[in-house]
Amino acid sequence: MSKVGVMVMGPAGVGKTTFCNSIMSYMESQGRTANLVNLDPAATAQEYAFTIDIRDLISLEDVEEELKLGPNGGLIYCFEFLLKNLDWLDEQIGDYPDDYLIFDCPGQIELYSHIPAMPMVVKHIQQQLNFNLCCTYLIEAPFVVDRAKFFSGALEAMSTMIFMELPHVNILSKMDLIKDTMSKREIRKFLCPDPMLLEDDEIHDDQKDLMLSNPKFRKLNKAIAQLVDDFGMVQFLPLDCSEKDQNESVRTIVATIDNITQWDENQEPKEPHDEEEEEDDEE
Repeated sequence: MSKVGVMVMGPAGVGKTTFCNSIMSYMESQGRTANLVNLDPAATAQEYAFTIDIRDLISLEDVEEELKLGPNGGLIYCFEFLLKNLDWLDEQIGDYPDDYLIFDCPGQIELYSHIPAMPMVVKHIQQQLNFNLCCTYLIEAPFVVDRAKFFSGALEAMSTMIFMELPHVNILSKMDLIKDTMSKREIRKFLCPDPMLLEDDEIHDDQKDLMLSNPKFRKLNKAIAQLVDDFGMVQFLPLDCSEKDQNESVRTIVATIDNITQWDENQEPKEPHDEEEEEDDEE
């Protein structure tokens, strides 16, 4: 059996916990086993209970109260504490060696961009616990429709891809919030974007004066577009958690994760009589 883990990352409020619950629901509907692992010291369980919860080791609320730290400093302290107590994580995950683990991560961008705590946790799970890991990075679809914000999100995703050194799936969440037809048509440009074409698109009226008065801003846009284009890594899968389209988008994302982590290839083959027994049980 393969050991597969999905690290669900992204800014605060982007829909990571909703996405985790959507994967759990999809797995359940497909007869597959999955466990939800909470790595966010400030999170609370919603639709599905956490199988493993970092708050059993340390919680942000306790850190803020005892050490008088703010949310950002508190989260960093929590992860530094986790790094000193990785044997706790080993013991917890040791009970689920063959299952599909979904890691709900905190929304502090620093953990994915320049503080080494999260990459160290990831390397430990890979090297010491022998898990095939995949990173999913969520960005809100309504956010990236604005081109300036798209480049911001693209750089954010690219920075995480490089820093985490994991196979990576970028996801546009909250697609169900894109209501009007023009915006739905517009968002397709961002699923498999050509940054150079996006950079050359028509400038919004409220940005024209800024562009004309400050040519350096235009040059900066071109430089960022060229950087994203040179790396050629930033593509997105849509995530629609509305009741009608949820299964389709989640199915596509899970299939992509399965391919990346080689989940199918590592499954133990079933004997013909085992499959017949399963069919009889279903009847």
